[in-house]
Amino acid sequence: MKYIVVLGDGMADEPIEALGGKTPLAYAATPMLDALAPKSEIAMVHTIPDGMKPGSDTANLAVMGYNPRKYYSGRSPLEALSIGVDMKPTDIALRTNIVTLTEEEGIPFEQRTIIDHSAGEISTEDAAVLIDAVKKEFETDTYHFHVGTSYRHLLIWDHGEVIDLAQPHDHLGEVIAPYIPSDPVLRDMMIRSYDILNEHPINIERARKGLNKANCLWFWGAGTRPALSSFEEKTGKTGVMISAVDLLKGIAVGAGMEVIEVEGATGSLHTNYEGKAMAAVDALRGGKDFAYIHVEAPDEMGHQGNVANKVQSIEYLDQRVIRVVVDELTKAGEDFRLLVMPDHPTPIRCRTHTSDSIPYLLYDSTKPLDNAGMLYNEEMAKSTGKLIEHGYELMDHLLEG
Repeated sequence: MKYIVVLGDGMADEPIEALGGKTPLAYAATPMLDALAPKSEIAMVHTIPDGMKPGSDTANLAVMGYNPRKYYSGRSPLEALSIGVDMKPTDIALRTNIVTLTEEEGIPFEQRTIIDHSAGEISTEDAAVLIDAVKKEFETDTYHFHVGTSYRHLLIWDHGEVIDLAQPHDHLGEVIAPYIPSDPVLRDMMIRSYDILNEHPINIERARKGLNKANCLWFWGAGTRPALSSFEEKTGKTGVMISAVDLLKGIAVGAGMEVIEVEGATGSLHTNYEGKAMAAVDALRGGKDFAYIHVEAPDEMGHQGNVANKVQSIEYLDQRVIRVVVDELTKAGEDFRLLVMPDHPTPIRCRTHTSDSIPYLLYDSTKPLDNAGMLYNEEMAKSTGKLIEHGYELMDHLLEG
């Protein structure tokens, strides 16, 4: 038996008037999911423990079978694992976004507004140049910058402290004054980074092309070195992770799983969907037991508030990932159990994560169910009355087959 998770990050949503009162998941054309749903278990699961922030870090830990209350030590330390940073016990890791702030003349820095947490999904190549520019100004024996992927980067603070920092995607369209770090050094680096980056040649060129400038650092997600138990020892299954996002790669590294890099995997709407699907299929046919395919696009489209593109990302997930995996494993004569789900909702309404329960679909090729008329969406999943209260228990449910 082979086991697959296809996770559409932030795919769950709320009914949207522009979609006729449907959610993007219910509205999207998903013929593969429509074919699987009547043969599958459809239900709800709660991935965010009460009192914890709704993030892809806690949610994906839960989906992977790790209780976030036990294993979560902050988002950035997981990303540090992916980048290859060997954190000391005295280190604090901080996610360092390059964001877009407004450029009004004659106003204090604190009165600027954050308009894009991803700086227009800036390329890793351009972002690396910008990180190098701030690194030359700010790096010391205490503060070390590391390039990540796209807008997502890392600061290691030696003998630092875990302080409360605001997530930029929670405050899009807001004045930043209440969310600037209270720590004087972090605060100073954030303010000075605007002066360094706003008129950098890369940003002058981005503005000329009509792209959002990547004109300020934003620190958040502070945490200490993580200590995950081995996925193979915990489950008895060998596994691979396929994702464009450092957070997911870091979880996999911490869990002792193999990370498969896919050319053209970007974490955006235009990513190599088929390449991700085939990487999973090849790993499973090559002897691995488990594959986790993570697609970031629905979450990014939710943060951008782009309804049409969120629908498109779900349709791509259906036809360019799920269909490929099912067709290829069926053709190969492999028995498999497939779990399709988001990690959390990222509603278009609020453009950030919420803690609401999410729908999942669990299909077993050896035991197709008979649920005529069932579809995979939020309303249908809720109508079943089934809810897994603790998200980290879902992995055992997947593997028990």
